[in-house]
Amino acid sequence: MNKTFDFIKTYTLSTNQLIVITCVYIVFVLNAPFLFKAFSAILSLSEYNPFFLLSVPIFILSLAIFIQCFFAWRWITKPILILLVIMSSLVFYSTVNYGVIFDYGMIQNTVETDSAEAFSYINLTALLFLATFGIIPAILIAKVKLTYSTFWGELITRIKLMIASLAFTLLIAIFFYSSYASIGRNNRDLIGYLIPYALIDSTIKFANNNYIHPPLKFRMLDISPTVYDESDTKNITVVVLGETARSQNFSLNGYEVPTNYLTSKLGVVSFKNVTSCGTSTAVSVPCMFSRLDKENYEKRVAIAQQNAIDLIHLAGADVFWISNNSGGCKGVCSRVASHQISTDSNNPLCDGDYCFDEVLFDALRERLYSLSSDNTLIVLHMIGSHGPTYYRRYPKDKRIFTPDCQRSDIQNCSSVELLNTYNNTIAYTDFVLSKIITELASYSDKTKSRASMIYISDHGESLGEGGVYLHGLPYAFAPSEQTQVPFVYWADQEHQQAKLDCLNNISTEPMSHDNLFDILLSEMKVDSVTYSNSNNPFSKCNIENSTPNSVTIVQGEI
Repeated sequence: MNKTFDFIKTYTLSTNQLIVITCVYIVFVLNAPFLFKAFSAILSLSEYNPFFLLSVPIFILSLAIFIQCFFAWRWITKPILILLVIMSSLVFYSTVNYGVIFDYGMIQNTVETDSAEAFSYINLTALLFLATFGIIPAILIAKVKLTYSTFWGELITRIKLMIASLAFTLLIAIFFYSSYASIGRNNRDLIGYLIPYALIDSTIKFANNNYIHPPLKFRMLDISPTVYDESDTKNITVVVLGETARSQNFSLNGYEVPTNYLTSKLGVVSFKNVTSCGTSTAVSVPCMFSRLDKENYEKRVAIAQQNAIDLIHLAGADVFWISNNSGGCKGVCSRVASHQISTDSNNPLCDGDYCFDEVLFDALRERLYSLSSDNTLIVLHMIGSHGPTYYRRYPKDKRIFTPDCQRSDIQNCSSVELLNTYNNTIAYTDFVLSKIITELASYSDKTKSRASMIYISDHGESLGEGGVYLHGLPYAFAPSEQTQVPFVYWADQEHQQAKLDCLNNISTEPMSHDNLFDILLSEMKVDSVTYSNSNNPFSKCNIENSTPNSVTIVQGEI
């Protein structure tokens, strides 16, 4: 061993060479669990491009080299590489032996673990792993002699290496973007196996959320909202929160394929020019229920203050959140009654992983006929058109448009197949909405209640337009397919026909998620100092029991 170290001492490398060698070691040895998972996911596909398979380690290596170049300057080069190797070896041991992935939750668990529990993980195997994969490589890095040129010479060579690695990264991304997007969406845990970058990312997020920007104290926007409608007529509003539905594929909005064949016969109003707050559920859902608008939205602030759901509940209405979406309500329903639909395969509408959205209708119907309040809001959170497994969002007997794409690697389907399978998800959503509307109409007739339904999607979806798939692009350059969303409204004709006629007249006017807060307060007859009449396009058509025009926001703390 000493002879090896003595040899290393006499061997010289440039800084660039040391960076490349270290990154090769981290990618091809310490990232073996990640590569295994990635290769397994790709090989499980019925069809795949072998060049895509080969590109994975090259892509990760190029990206690692590019990132590492930022931290390779003279005396800090070796310490950073040594720290990186030792840290990676510890994660490598945990992943190989315990299957641990260092996501945000694991970082939190690690921080909160007491010393006794932490030391219980130290054993001979752990020490051997650390010595073999961490300490010895770290000593080799420390012992090797580096040659340096002038400052400008070092800078130029580093820039050349960065350009070369970035070029490889971008080239692979250009050719295989859709394949990477599909694999990533279908294997969301995969990124957690990327050593040590998943650990670093999660650690930074944890530190930011808990030490740099700790959670804000909850703020009350209104301590005394009230229901202002004193009539004897009961009021029920059902909000159907869609998932990944884009406006362009709604025949209600002019799309040539009859994706809304059923609801088009039920007297609905479809708003044709509606934009989302974000391009992902994590942004759009808390944003659309928040008093904050898109321009001022900050999730940290939004979750630390009352939202529309909270205010409606505080005013005395019953509020229920029922979800068939595994992503949860993103904190929106934290303070009201909520229910997550079980995916138990004993239910004929479920397969153990997902349920068709018809389960929401069954849950609604059960809740509808056991209401105890005169004013009730029920939110139904759909799985909707969530991809890339679009074909799993509708039953076989609802395959209206064929041939469709019966696979998750959607980039390998033809454009016709992909569009057909996505249109099937929209048509199935339409089917579920028609059942909800029919049930609400029947309930309204039987109980003489005022009933309404709002359907709005969180964001849209790209289906290969311009080579882009799925969603989640930064809003600034996201295509309209991801930001234009459907918004469908229904109300019982006995109480609200005049309102429906009026809404039809304004259905082409621009609207957005920003309007939902005030629309909901208005629909639920809630008087609140947070309400803005000017931000409620429905106010033009609220013929009876008009809502106060208060815009003052009073904030307090609890």
